[in-house]
Amino acid sequence: MTLTEAAAERVRSVMARSEKPLVGLRVGVKNGGCAGMEYTMEFAEEAGRFDEVIEDKGVKVLIDPKAILYLLGTEMDFKADKLSAQFVFNNPNQTSACGCGESVAITPVQQETTGAGA
Repeated sequence: MTLTEAAAERVRSVMARSEKPLVGLRVGVKNGGCAGMEYTMEFAEEAGRFDEVIEDKGVKVLIDPKAILYLLGTEMDFKADKLSAQFVFNNPNQTSACGCGESVAITPVQQETTGAGA
């Protein structure tokens, strides 16, 4: 997972204003919405035991272990216009999205197995 410069700047800005010390942004997915899944984001005060931790453009991203195969290859962006500002996930594993853009259908990356007996 990577971040655009706009996403990294927004995360850094929000974290800098936090009253609590934060280690990074936790990203995941959950079941819900009309397309089947929704992205989740929350600022984290500590890393979870099984979180996948990446650092990109000075931002630490903690990926929920249940979401790793859904988020491989994803780029997180931040877009702002006159009416809204939001994080956007450019996910190659996403197969469709609902009309409002709040939920998505995502196919997990298939792990390749090698060797005999796999």
